[in-house]
Amino acid sequence: MIAKAKSISHGINALNYITGVSANKKHPERIFHICDSFLPPGIDPLGIWNSVRLDSLCRPRMKNNLIRIEISPAKEHTRHFSAEDWRQLWLDFVAEFDRLEMKDKKGCLLSPKTNLAGSKSTVWLHLESDSGIPHLHAVVSRLDENGNINNDRNIHLRAQRAAERVARKRGWQTAANIHDINRQSVSRDCLDVLGRMGKWSLEYYFARLEAKGYDVKVRKDEKGIVRGYILKKGNAKFKASELGKGRNLMVSKLEGTWNKLHPAQEQQTKADSRESDIRPDYNDYRPDTRRVDIVHDDETHTRFIPEQVMRVFDDEFDFREVENWADLINEACYHFAVAMSFMSFLNAPTYVSGSGGASNNDLPKKRDDIEEEIARARRCAAAARSKIGIVRRKGIRR
Repeated sequence: MIAKAKSISHGINALNYITGVSANKKHPERIFHICDSFLPPGIDPLGIWNSVRLDSLCRPRMKNNLIRIEISPAKEHTRHFSAEDWRQLWLDFVAEFDRLEMKDKKGCLLSPKTNLAGSKSTVWLHLESDSGIPHLHAVVSRLDENGNINNDRNIHLRAQRAAERVARKRGWQTAANIHDINRQSVSRDCLDVLGRMGKWSLEYYFARLEAKGYDVKVRKDEKGIVRGYILKKGNAKFKASELGKGRNLMVSKLEGTWNKLHPAQEQQTKADSRESDIRPDYNDYRPDTRRVDIVHDDETHTRFIPEQVMRVFDDEFDFREVENWADLINEACYHFAVAMSFMSFLNAPTYVSGSGGASNNDLPKKRDDIEEEIARARRCAAAARSKIGIVRRKGIRR
């Protein structure tokens, strides 16, 4: 069972919608009135709205004077419900909603108990949704009949918790149960995609998930590096950290998970690497690298340069001090790419490895360790500085 709640100011629109008067409702004949509280019988949406607005005149600073609530149990639980059963479900929900107090981690009161049971309200059953799931819509006044304001702080959490309590008391599946079942299904889809991937590629992983119908939301840091992702399908949303086992579907662990699913390929890749002594392929994303679009001879080449190298270039050509920092970093990346044989197809000048550096033929067979890689980055920065020259921003002296 799922419930949503929100305080609103557009009351007449909400009332027209839930009662079926709105032109947006294609099948108003499938919308049924369940019950009202503290309202005269047969009152129309405009009458309800005027009644609530009149009450609100004593609270001119209260911007949102209505609470909109939606309650959606699982379809199998309400298959044989009568109108009275729906009314009782609403009353049970209101009782749990009003019983809750919202507190912070230290136990301090954030939101006191509400009094929806003592406030004007109207409740309607909708059977016309595309999903085919019957659900309740309600609009409740923020002011109870005693003139007290129903607190709306963290009202969405209050609704969720009230729904959980009602579902547990009735022996129904809770939203948490449903989320966990869906989470396991999504995790299986992610592992299936990884298992079918012939080689590791983060971009291809996301593309295959989108092909399965997921909406992939990627989170990047200020440097454009992918740090996390969220998968959405319908109304369900899942963070990478809650998928799989041991958080093995987080970005930082994805390649390792892929390797475990392809042990033979991982061993073969290691063997091939030892036999041919090739360097890492920086054409694709790897952990701790940054995507860089290197412009050379009017062509753009995308490469993923080690993060510690890019930090050297950022420090050498600080954008706060250097006017032409973008050109210098582009040139330094080009030198580094050629020196490390990432871009051997380019017509590299003889000074690509910088003053005192080795030529491509003198590069060691194995990948440089971090210290050597940083030293090479500094030489490439010096080569870029020598070729282009530094233009300081006005007022900056060094």
